[in-house]
Amino acid sequence: MQDEEEPREITELLAKLVREPLIAFPPPGERLEASDRKGVYVIYSPQDKVVHVGSTPRAKEGVAQRLRNHLDGKSSFTKSQFAGDGSRLRRGYKFRYLVVDNGRQRALLEALGIGQLCPEHIGHGLDASEPDSK
Repeated sequence: MQDEEEPREITELLAKLVREPLIAFPPPGERLEASDRKGVYVIYSPQDKVVHVGSTPRAKEGVAQRLRNHLDGKSSFTKSQFAGDGSRLRRGYKFRYLVVDNGRQRALLEALGIGQLCPEHIGHGLDASEPDSK
C-alpha cells in the first residue's frame, strides 16, 4: 500500500527541483557539470520555457550521462526536437537537476514534473502551429 505521505513528499521534491540552480549547457570542449548520481532534470529553452523533463532510470553515470546523451543526439528528445542535433542545446539552453536515489521517487517526480511543468514535447493534443497550443 502507498504511504499516505508519498504525494506530499513528491510534491516537495518537485518544489525543491525547481529551486535548484540553472546551469547552462557548456560550449564545445568544456565539461558538463552535473552529478554522476541518478535523478530528475528539467531542460529550459533560451527563453526559459520548459522543453523537457527527464530522469535517469538506467544511466550508470547518472544525470551527467543522460545530459551528455542529449548533447550527443542520443535521445528521443533530441531526435524529435532537434532532428538529432543535440549540439543545439549549447546555444542558450539550460538545465537544473535534483539527485533522487530512490527509483520510485524518481519515477513519480518525473511524472509530476511533466504534468505540472507541461513540457512542449508532451503537448496537449494541439498542433504546435495552432494559436492556442502555447
